[in-house]
Amino acid sequence: MTVIGLDDTDSRTRGMCTTYLATQLSKAIKQAGGSITRQLLIRLNPAIEFKTRGNAAVAIHTDFNATTAFEITQDLIEEYAEMSDVNTSPGVVVSPESPDAIPEVISQFSFKAIRERISIERASELASTAGYAQQGWDGGRGRIGALAAIGAWTGLDSWTFEQIAYREFDRCGTPRSIDTNSVFTAAEQGYPQTWDTVDREATETVCVPAAPGPILFGIRGDSIAATTTVADAIESEPVVQRTVFYTNQGTDQHLRDGKIGALEENKAYRVGGEVHTAPSTGPGGHVTFKIIDHRRNTAPFTCIAFEPTKRFRDHVRLLRVGDRLTVCGEVSAGSIKLEKFALEERVESAITTPNCPECSRTMKSAGRQQGYRCRRCNTREPGKVTVPIERDIEPGWYEVPPQARRHIAKPLVRGGFNGEIHPSR
Repeated sequence: MTVIGLDDTDSRTRGMCTTYLATQLSKAIKQAGGSITRQLLIRLNPAIEFKTRGNAAVAIHTDFNATTAFEITQDLIEEYAEMSDVNTSPGVVVSPESPDAIPEVISQFSFKAIRERISIERASELASTAGYAQQGWDGGRGRIGALAAIGAWTGLDSWTFEQIAYREFDRCGTPRSIDTNSVFTAAEQGYPQTWDTVDREATETVCVPAAPGPILFGIRGDSIAATTTVADAIESEPVVQRTVFYTNQGTDQHLRDGKIGALEENKAYRVGGEVHTAPSTGPGGHVTFKIIDHRRNTAPFTCIAFEPTKRFRDHVRLLRVGDRLTVCGEVSAGSIKLEKFALEERVESAITTPNCPECSRTMKSAGRQQGYRCRRCNTREPGKVTVPIERDIEPGWYEVPPQARRHIAKPLVRGGFNGEIHPSR
């Protein structure tokens, strides 16, 4: 068996797609007499600044000769990769081993690449020690993702699927022709086994990319059958090929458990805390608040719901000081960029100045340590009172909408969360 890993062949502005190159590579291998067992699409650390959008690497599992596979991959990268973009830095790594026999150190590397920042030097060193063929272009940063993709089959324990439809290559850069109604109908029929196909409230076809590349649409789901059913129902311009990828999308594998006061930049966490300051909307429409861990006497830490998260901010604005939360997101510039949160225990009452029992007006202070009195009715209260408050937000999990969700973030509808869920569709 042979495992081929490749990454960083696309461009933010010029398009292309590493999955398309992998599809062309699989086709070339089959034409040369080989067979393909499976293809993987691995989402790596979303905090890496060099990413295009989803920071994905690809692996191909094949019975093809490793040496010949390496040569074919080199040729196709030089043919298809967007080398004219100074930010594109392709890399390929080829292992002559079975996917199930990848050394543990490489499997561990894969998991680390989803949660941490790893150097090219470290990836190259590990590949060399393992005896893998490797090559990089323009710095070869893609070797990091390529090696991570090679170790993913044994390094990861949770898989979903994406079925990607490709358009005719000479159409790249032109508007995609897709019947929007058919997408929404198919998405409704496939939900919740398929997810993030559309954003119903924003009326956006999330499965259709905006970048000028060869992808026509991509359907994500819990099974190959579910993604196939939805893909079959979409009416569009000609589809040249559809490829199914095993993927870690929708798994939250980038999140680790953390504590306020011990959070590191460019890593993503689940963090428990209590709302310390009321949410406020600032310039640009971003909503911020601070959380604190009273048990550990920590300094307050800022949470941000950015403007692109749209209606998710409405849930954030309903939080009150004292609410107990679990927040999830990436730490960047000293703040947590919210992806989802759980309202675990909400404040149900407030301490306030009493009202007069006869006229219902707010009482005034009767003087230092003398309580409150109504000057009109001459009624008195010894101090402030606790009153119940109405809340417009229920306990449970809340998430950003599909149009703002990261590829690797787990949609609430996939389940496995402690407590009620309030999915965004």
